[in-house]
Amino acid sequence: MTEQQALFKYCLQLGDDALIHSYRLSEWCSNAPLLEEDLALTNFALDLIGRAQALLGYAGKVEGKGRTEDDLAYKRGERQFYNRLLTEQPNGDFACTMARLLYMSVYEYHFYSQLQNSADATLAAIAAKTLKEVKYHRAHATDWVIRLGDGTEESNGRMQAAVDGLWAYPGELFEMTEASKMLEEHNIAPNAMQLRTKWMDEIEKVLDEAKLRMPQGKYVQTGSEKGIHSEHLGHILSEMQYLQRAYPDATW
Repeated sequence: MTEQQALFKYCLQLGDDALIHSYRLSEWCSNAPLLEEDLALTNFALDLIGRAQALLGYAGKVEGKGRTEDDLAYKRGERQFYNRLLTEQPNGDFACTMARLLYMSVYEYHFYSQLQNSADATLAAIAAKTLKEVKYHRAHATDWVIRLGDGTEESNGRMQAAVDGLWAYPGELFEMTEASKMLEEHNIAPNAMQLRTKWMDEIEKVLDEAKLRMPQGKYVQTGSEKGIHSEHLGHILSEMQYLQRAYPDATW
């Protein structure tokens, strides 16, 4: 793998994370339990779409084959997507969505804090902008996890079930792929493994304040580096890519 190939795949992974997570959050549009949450989650989805557009657009430039961010979003099959499995998990109830948002946003806060120091000027600029948005996502998820955990018996039970049910997925966030290892050597990418302790400490603090138990399972679901996904991604792509599949290369 060349450095160019590594950077291309790295940008794809980050862009795919944002794209697929944005899709999941957008499913709450007109379905959230409160009007304010309807607006908040839709705006989070827009933040993530903007990040996906920037990262996939840069990936296309790095690849040098003339593919745009739209080509990369709508003209790849399931095995060519590299988003982490956590992002594609179903919304479930509101507690499940907040648990997923907490896990992702806490990781992204620490990750993009490091990436803004990248030797790659484009990635550093994207990271600096992303960090401003992620701080709000993180604060929002934290507030809701604490509110639900330290609420009624029903809300505590649902929040605990959500935290436990998604626990097998965050471990994949800290894996170092062949691409990320190569880019770390050139000071382009941070070492994700070194972020795990900060992530665990922050998650434990939030769960403790929410009167929730820290999950103890050590099993980790993985496979996204090789394009291996849960059954959920195929359903997402069949809907997200419908127009492009029905009318290939259509223009307005």
